[in-house]
Amino acid sequence: MSNPMRVVRVGIVGSGFAARFHLEALQKVYGVQVELTGVYSPTEQNCHKFAQENNIKAFHDLVSLVDESDVVHVCTPPSTHEEIGIVVLRQDKYVVIEKPFTGYFGSGKNFSGDSFDRQTGLEGAAQSVRNLLNAEAKSDGCICYAENWVYAPGIQKEKEIIEKTGAQIIWMHGEESHSGSHSPYYGIWSHSGGGSIMGKAVHPLGAALYLKQIEGMVSQGRPIRPATVTARVHFVTRSEQFRDVGFIKTGYTDIEDFGSMHIVFEDGMFADIFASELVLGGVHNWIEITANNHRTVVNINPNNSMQSFNPKASQFNDIYVVEKIETKEGWSSISPDEDWYTGYQSEVQDFCQCAASNTIPQSNSTLAADTILTIYASYCSAAANGKEIKIPTSV
Repeated sequence: MSNPMRVVRVGIVGSGFAARFHLEALQKVYGVQVELTGVYSPTEQNCHKFAQENNIKAFHDLVSLVDESDVVHVCTPPSTHEEIGIVVLRQDKYVVIEKPFTGYFGSGKNFSGDSFDRQTGLEGAAQSVRNLLNAEAKSDGCICYAENWVYAPGIQKEKEIIEKTGAQIIWMHGEESHSGSHSPYYGIWSHSGGGSIMGKAVHPLGAALYLKQIEGMVSQGRPIRPATVTARVHFVTRSEQFRDVGFIKTGYTDIEDFGSMHIVFEDGMFADIFASELVLGGVHNWIEITANNHRTVVNINPNNSMQSFNPKASQFNDIYVVEKIETKEGWSSISPDEDWYTGYQSEVQDFCQCAASNTIPQSNSTLAADTILTIYASYCSAAANGKEIKIPTSV
């Protein structure tokens, strides 16, 4: 007789864009029976609306939701991640924390992202990471870091190549660029913890760090981790020289809208990561891997699996084409299954399976910690006009 399918009770914190795509992915999980516990959001009206639209229970407090869940998805602004994550871990539950994992969000009412000391930011972010990792170490639960690039099919195929050929990664370069964010808090450092490096570079950076971890596990039984970083940032749309003709999104309060990072790993190999709010034509997500035995280019967005020419934009009014495209007229690279191509579905699948089997996910707290520490070391470097900064390797 086969064993009955394990039921995993899942709760969601948040009721915005991220909560919606997490819910959609949870409804497609297979091999594990997902039972949606319900939703909690501090904005009561939004919480009840989300619950009603999706026929799930609305909770009035976080602890009650956690009590009735095995896994809690944290789909709230990054400034809230530490507090919520620790509450979940203290109840020995699995916690899925959206990117960015955590960070430094200021020191009070008059805080400005333009003027604070970046070393203070690095120390504050490191302390927040430390608090979450300490809570995980004391818990029977686990941190699942929601870095969807790890689970994108191209990245997973590259993982297989590295594992089966023993490849050494020499150089990676990648980018995430598009226009702004779905979050109303993006652009305000006290909510988002940074600009393009924090909100967009996390994705290609996370993929690069993950692939070096895989290489290290194959070659030496432990991850190869980042050692130093050199970075620069720019504030293009906030500068007096920028000529705004209405196409590129503006209105950022105190963050950068362009960033570049040069990361050197423990083994002397390196990666270059770019991120910006300045790219038109939809999301531009890609990473290239140059190894000692092969070369791979992973185009996450856009890709040419489906291309369509539409002579009249109104024909596609009710058709989803691809995220953040400015017009549906002319040629479009349509993503027939965007959640799969970008890794969201496989990410949630892994988290549910790990919760059911009490195992550690591919995208875990080590990757989350290295990503945040690299980001805030990058801000220190940028403040020093590109000085090389050592990345903390332990917290």
